[in-house]
Amino acid sequence: MRPLYHPDCKDITLAGVLYALGDPVRLEIIRRLATEGELCCNALDCAIAKSTMSNHFKILREAGVIYSRKEGTQHINTLRRHDLETRFPGLLNTVLHSAQPIEEEKVQLRIVD
Repeated sequence: MRPLYHPDCKDITLAGVLYALGDPVRLEIIRRLATEGELCCNALDCAIAKSTMSNHFKILREAGVIYSRKEGTQHINTLRRHDLETRFPGLLNTVLHSAQPIEEEKVQLRIVD
């Protein structure tokens, strides 16, 4: 299996981060990671295709917003808070402060206990 791509901190771009955070599903993923800590991809039960969710995680990872590591059959995702704060001070906190939980019917996400 090919290793997952994670950009170095110096290679994280503002345009890439803003693009990654510009989608309601990805913003909800980030909000959940910020409040709950590490999450596996399966922690979000959704009515969208698994391949679509995988693409959302890939966009976040390749933009430098999250770090994903493989544990068994799952990918564990962590918010790259320190790297984002180093590159763009205050950006993540501003976005998270403004982000409200998204209504379930808008993005069809449900929290799995």
